[in-house]
Amino acid sequence: MAVNSKKNTISFFNSHLISVASISLALFLLGLILIMSFLGNELSHYVKENISISVILTENLSEARIRKIRDGIEHQPYVKSAEYISKEQALLEMQHELGENPETFLGFNPFHASVEVKLKSEYTHSDSLSVIARRISSEAGVFDVQYRKDMMQIVNQNIRRIGIVLFMLFIVLIMITVVLINNTVRLLIYSKRFIIYTMRLVGATSAFIRRPFVRHNIVSGFIAGLIAIMMLICSLYYVKREFVGVEEILGGKTLPLIYGIVLVAGVLLSVISTHFAVNRYLRMDRGKLYYV
Repeated sequence: MAVNSKKNTISFFNSHLISVASISLALFLLGLILIMSFLGNELSHYVKENISISVILTENLSEARIRKIRDGIEHQPYVKSAEYISKEQALLEMQHELGENPETFLGFNPFHASVEVKLKSEYTHSDSLSVIARRISSEAGVFDVQYRKDMMQIVNQNIRRIGIVLFMLFIVLIMITVVLINNTVRLLIYSKRFIIYTMRLVGATSAFIRRPFVRHNIVSGFIAGLIAIMMLICSLYYVKREFVGVEEILGGKTLPLIYGIVLVAGVLLSVISTHFAVNRYLRMDRGKLYYV
């Protein structure tokens, strides 16, 4: 009896260890999906907000007028930042790019003073850009507004395509995660189907039969969630070392939010899967228990 009891204990421990490991891997996959989604969203914002439009100023404006134009643009709700570029600064930047001074063979500085404007990501669509460009052009002291319309369209089209692909991948992987957790819990409860039947025979209510399974899988889901979070932390530690800037993109409240979702998902999906798996055997006749 002692040997059988020891074997049963080892078997019980192994089955639950495999269950927790399987759920941990599924939750780790869920965490990776969420991180990829946040990264994709933040990168699209970053790209859009780093495409600038140039507000070319007319010649011989006073410093007070230039400051007023720049401040007026900067305080608009659609503007992320506005930086004044003088003629001399523009010449130095071009000299640095070309490797020679354009003023030496032209005899004059061909550049205008400008204000380099970076917009908020939600205002970088073609329709919004046209309205913003017309509005800024109407200001006194503004000579022209220039931006790469074709590049803006290409960026928006590519980001839209990437967003659709990521969304489809997100849905598929979420479904895979749910199925993995559901199958893991069902296999664990499958081994207890005769115990469920015996408890039903002695008059135990459905809620009473479900309770120990639900309680156990709440703990298993919680532990699996913690293991998945540890795996995500280790993975992100490596990614942050290899790719500089990822920490800033995923900074603030993003990572704690992802970890919280993974932990809650571990408990919630385990409980839901347990509920349906136990209910299946509660309604099953004894004869069918041998053939499922």
